[in-house]
Amino acid sequence: MDRNAVEKVLDDKVRPKLAMDGGGVELVDVRDDNTVVVKLVGACGCCPFSQMTLKAGVEAELKAAFPELKAVVTG
Repeated sequence: MDRNAVEKVLDDKVRPKLAMDGGGVELVDVRDDNTVVVKLVGACGCCPFSQMTLKAGVEAELKAAFPELKAVVTG
């Protein structure tokens, strides 16, 4: 997976949704093992639903674009 392609999906599909609730996501790393590392920021960083947002929001959108994606983790 290409880092720029991942950033584009985050920009187009994920960040606008998170921004509606005062949150956001930063791309930390795209690993060789097809794992993406992100940091949830703003309201998402301290929200009790952050793990649900990570899996049902961020990971779901990225897996739709990149079927080879294994996981999205925070770090």
